[in-house]
Amino acid sequence: MGRRNLKVLSLFTGAGGLDLGLEAAGFVTKLCVEIDPDALATLSLNRPSWKIADPNDAIQFARDPLAALRRAGIKRSEIALLAGGPPCQPFSKAGYWTAQGPRRMRDPRAYRTIRAYLRIVDSILPKALLFENVPGFAYSGRAQGYEALVRGLRWINRRRGTKYEPQLIKINAADYGVPQLRERVFVVAHRRGRLLEMPPPTHVPSGTTGQPQRTAWDAIGDLDAAKEELAPQGRWAGLLSSIPEGKNYLWHTPGQGGKPLFGWRTKYWSFLLKLAKNQPAWTISASPGPAIGPFHWRNRLLSVKELCRLQTFPDAYKIAGSRRAAQRQIGNAVPAALAEFIGIQIRRQLLRDSSTPSRPSLIPSHKRTYPRRTAIRKVLRRYLYLQRNHRAHPGTGKGPGRRDRNQTAQALAM
Repeated sequence: MGRRNLKVLSLFTGAGGLDLGLEAAGFVTKLCVEIDPDALATLSLNRPSWKIADPNDAIQFARDPLAALRRAGIKRSEIALLAGGPPCQPFSKAGYWTAQGPRRMRDPRAYRTIRAYLRIVDSILPKALLFENVPGFAYSGRAQGYEALVRGLRWINRRRGTKYEPQLIKINAADYGVPQLRERVFVVAHRRGRLLEMPPPTHVPSGTTGQPQRTAWDAIGDLDAAKEELAPQGRWAGLLSSIPEGKNYLWHTPGQGGKPLFGWRTKYWSFLLKLAKNQPAWTISASPGPAIGPFHWRNRLLSVKELCRLQTFPDAYKIAGSRRAAQRQIGNAVPAALAEFIGIQIRRQLLRDSSTPSRPSLIPSHKRTYPRRTAIRKVLRRYLYLQRNHRAHPGTGKGPGRRDRNQTAQALAM
């Protein structure tokens, strides 16, 4: 099976991270369904050969996918893989910090996009499916995305005589060579019911036997420099230099080595979170606040190029738009090296292509030595008023977020 038979219909393409990985695995993206203007500018800048669908909104595209394919000059039978990841916010862990909690399938962004995905499957009947999202997508219960997807594929099987058997694959990207601790779920299925056996992790934490996980230094060490234009802003910016590499605000909680400025687990995990040179990066966020990391070990923001490196985008790939738009695009993307690894497995096992490459090409090389940790500084005087005996978070389900949700529910019930 050659590249001409490995054509992809890309949904929710974004900046193209998933498609870049599939491209490296030998697939050809024929049509992209993406509505965001900044992402469209990025795709046009880097891959003008990737056609943009008309309509380019997934909800509208799903109303008549075959007509959209005809307008693009593509036959339904040409599509080997339908790939894409709908918006993850309805299933995101960050939702637990809101008064409403994570809405999951109650969120219109979830049920409308998943329904659109299923409509497109029903119309096109691709040979294989690849669906990506955050771990919360797979939590149990009828309000969860994965179970809605399973029910939809079962309905398509009864209606079309297909044998799509969805497989849920939970992955930490660092276990497969991405220099970033990033947990995601993938759902794969084949039209004739073929199953994919996910290989065990190819990379392991340092200090254990095997190929070492790639670190932040492996990815961006050659870009190491102080950059004044990337200095952090806001109330907490001056506190960042007093936190060691690889740590977050918890350093400044009782008994952790710093000053008792905060209560244990009373802040969001990414608050004042810093990279360490000798570890994989923490998860890149799409919409961080001024105090939300990960920050560089030099106590600054990460540059757009560094963000791309940590997502294993090729160096020649440029992100269009403002700094904020670039961060959103990169943070929402699938690490290209992880997509390449999954694409290789789909190509080899589901599409049974004997010419599949044996290993990913987008993983950064490993540097065996690392510079010393960046020295920390004293806590600035303006933060010392926070020193006191702070209470720790009371425990799972007992914090202010849970109280706010209970109060909201009681108010709605009155």
